[in-house]
Amino acid sequence: LPGLHLSAIALALEVSVGKTNTVMALNNSNVLLPCVFTTCIGFQDLVFTWYFNTTELIYHGKIKNKATEPTVIWHNPRVEFVGSTTKKDNNISIVLNSVEFSDAGKYTCHVKNPKEKGAQHNATIFLTVVHKMVETDNTVTLIIVGVVGGLIGLLILFMLIKRVVLFIIKKTQDGK
Repeated sequence: LPGLHLSAIALALEVSVGKTNTVMALNNSNVLLPCVFTTCIGFQDLVFTWYFNTTELIYHGKIKNKATEPTVIWHNPRVEFVGSTTKKDNNISIVLNSVEFSDAGKYTCHVKNPKEKGAQHNATIFLTVVHKMVETDNTVTLIIVGVVGGLIGLLILFMLIKRVVLFIIKKTQDGK
């Protein structure tokens, strides 16, 4: 079955941006856009491209083989290649420098491997740009929970004391 053979080849090339496909960046900071690819049968003259919002090319690179690092064909001046393909994983990550609010959107990492009958695959990251980072600090929450819990505890204690005192007063009044 030739159709079955083709689907097996198509699955050989995988492109991944990691566990989460959303990245948050602080306005005017530099942000890492991660991307790695895996291929079962290796690669030759592999071409990879990064796109912003599907159509705008921001990085275009080529990798001769596993023994060589990628060479840049074209890149946006604000985009810097930070990956490596001679190490363990085929990392083709980029850094976007001096992020602006207009940079928010969809970034696609696209890989084409001629060795795998031109198999191609891509993965997408969504970038959001914010004014300031909101730290999700659990200690504040724990303090609030602690204080509220403490207040409730004090309130219960106060009510118990009040009951006991009222009970004692009632007893002494009954005794008279």
